[in-house]
Amino acid sequence: MKKRNLNINSGKLTLFAAFAVVCFLTSCDKDVADLNFDSNMDQLTEKSMHITEPGEPQLLVSGLSGSSGSTIGPGGALYVTEGAVGKISSIDPKTGNITTFASGFPPSLIGIGGVYDVAFLGGTAYALVTLVDDPNLFPTGEVNGIYRVDGPDSYTIIADIGAYNLAHPPTGFDYFVNTGVLYSIQTWRGGFLVADGHLNRILHVTTDGQISVFKTFGNIVPTGLDVSGNIVYMAEAGPVPHEPEDGKVVSFSPNSSSVTAVASGAPLLVDVEFNRGRTLFALSQGEWEGPTEGSPSKPNDGSLLKVNDDGTFTTVAEGLDRPTSLEFIKNTAYIVTLTGDVWTIENAAGAPFGK
Repeated sequence: MKKRNLNINSGKLTLFAAFAVVCFLTSCDKDVADLNFDSNMDQLTEKSMHITEPGEPQLLVSGLSGSSGSTIGPGGALYVTEGAVGKISSIDPKTGNITTFASGFPPSLIGIGGVYDVAFLGGTAYALVTLVDDPNLFPTGEVNGIYRVDGPDSYTIIADIGAYNLAHPPTGFDYFVNTGVLYSIQTWRGGFLVADGHLNRILHVTTDGQISVFKTFGNIVPTGLDVSGNIVYMAEAGPVPHEPEDGKVVSFSPNSSSVTAVASGAPLLVDVEFNRGRTLFALSQGEWEGPTEGSPSKPNDGSLLKVNDDGTFTTVAEGLDRPTSLEFIKNTAYIVTLTGDVWTIENAAGAPFGK
């Protein structure tokens, strides 16, 4: 973990200058001034040296099944999708207590997919379901798309994204899952943005099921999304073999065709998220293990990264085991892993936005 260098000399000079002005105006005694200066400097140094750094990862929850996406709900709980068993779980962020929020979604068929991400809009949960049907590879009649959660065991399909992808195929690169791989969902202007990590595009979906292409890309594998004002931030895993130079965070607006590079240099980025102080973070799964497209990284090679102004990353925590999703509550990071765990990292933003 990278430590910060505290510029005590600079602080000492500023404090001395301020104190000198006070003494000039009040004609204070030199010996008293020196004594007060030394006392103030001791307090400044002591406070500065107690800046809190990010904590070590702590296990909050284990035993989830096919966990992938997550969100913070209206009540402050952490909601995590479990694609292997077709449900969404609610987790108390303080105790780790798990309850089933919604179930009955089509389960994953090929080891990944099923209910893959979740978002809340107006107090209602919407689930993103993927890889449960493809007419060429695994025809089932199930729907890849957005499901509105109506109750603990009921839902309404509001958008059939699989059918849309079949009717509006992309061009410019090879793909083999014609219905796409819907990786993440993000609320946007009363509707949703959906990242397709296989068909390399972002879709806009309204709550009444209207689907349109929001942004198209080459073979960059878009993954996680976040929004700040009118700007969309997106993580790119990069094409196989997901080299570090291809792992990027980019930004774009709906009114511009350009895409701005925010940071790069981490392998297999899977999520991006803002924390307090508008500090931007990214989640790297680590070095890709292979052998096929869609395979995860090597075990225990993931990391939580802070995005720097110069386009680089600073490692906040490492050794994470195949992380998939990132959320923040206050200044604590909640990291969901493919292995069914949820880890927390306290004081993730560090100074000056820490405790």
